[in-house]
Amino acid sequence: MSTGTSRLRRARCLIAYWEGTRVVFHNFARRLSVSARPITCDILQFFDKWRTLGEAIVHFESYTADSVRASVSQLLEQGLLVEKNSPQGLRDDRISKEWSPWLPEASFHFSTKDPAYVRDHWTLARQRSVLSKTPQPRIFKTVRGQKTELPVCTLPRSEFCQVLISRKTHRQFSKDPLTVEAMSQLLFLTWSAIGYLQVPVFGRLLHKTSPSGGARHPGEVYVMALRVKGLQQGIYYYHPGRHNLTMISNKATPFQACRYCAHQHYVKEAAALFIMTAVFPRTMWKYQHPRAYRVVLLDAGHLCQTFCLVATWLGLAPFCTAALQDTLIEKDLGIDGISESVLYVAGVGLPPA
Repeated sequence: MSTGTSRLRRARCLIAYWEGTRVVFHNFARRLSVSARPITCDILQFFDKWRTLGEAIVHFESYTADSVRASVSQLLEQGLLVEKNSPQGLRDDRISKEWSPWLPEASFHFSTKDPAYVRDHWTLARQRSVLSKTPQPRIFKTVRGQKTELPVCTLPRSEFCQVLISRKTHRQFSKDPLTVEAMSQLLFLTWSAIGYLQVPVFGRLLHKTSPSGGARHPGEVYVMALRVKGLQQGIYYYHPGRHNLTMISNKATPFQACRYCAHQHYVKEAAALFIMTAVFPRTMWKYQHPRAYRVVLLDAGHLCQTFCLVATWLGLAPFCTAALQDTLIEKDLGIDGISESVLYVAGVGLPPA
């Protein structure tokens, strides 16, 4: 806090809950949590609108000026207060306004960005140390009641069934490059607009190979081309209506791909990453209830499964991961992480011989 004339306000991206006898305040925009005494609520309530430290000293006259100054400074440092026109203050204001229909329930979206991940090089003992100490849940549940046996099923010898049973997550790839023709097919059959539907109220809606809640299709995709024959290494935006790519960055290396995916080493060997984001206002405009946040996540899952099936059909080796360094990816893509944010990454290579 620079001077006593700086204007401060309680962070809008703030939730509070009890933990034992203490109150925990969590700034979900900055992923900062702090436990405090209930008296902190009085200070935060005072800063419900923009005020100065000097005003706070006058208001809390029963406390010494030094103690009020120290408390306010600490709350500012811990993210419970924000300074007007500061980067934190501006971001706090944007999130609270643009996400207002889905808050506080969808604070989960911001709270779960950039976590600490288990690393590939950890020993088995270290990996086990972070697991729950209770037994694993059973893979099947048992429901009591009368049972009805179903007719025996066999897998038909159809191409569709073969693709379904052949799909698996790959962690090893050959050194051969992906062809630009194969990548074009992946993009077209997964993300392209294959048609339009004109309806009252909502106008022209997209038709894609995957379903989307309300046909809002918030999903976007960016390609990190690492080893694609016929395409320069780089990061590209895919336009689903025009079926073309626009280079937005030449920052595309196996090491950077590994960083994006929480340092999972196998990602370095992939030929391309497909970085899936969501433009939330598309869904939020129609669905004001925070349950619609679930729909955005489901949409990403639909797209990813379509991608994996198409890649399998093309004889490629797909994988997908949600272990991501969100802020790093969003910075490189040039997106704000508020109206558009990364959700999921799929990748592909050629299977090893």
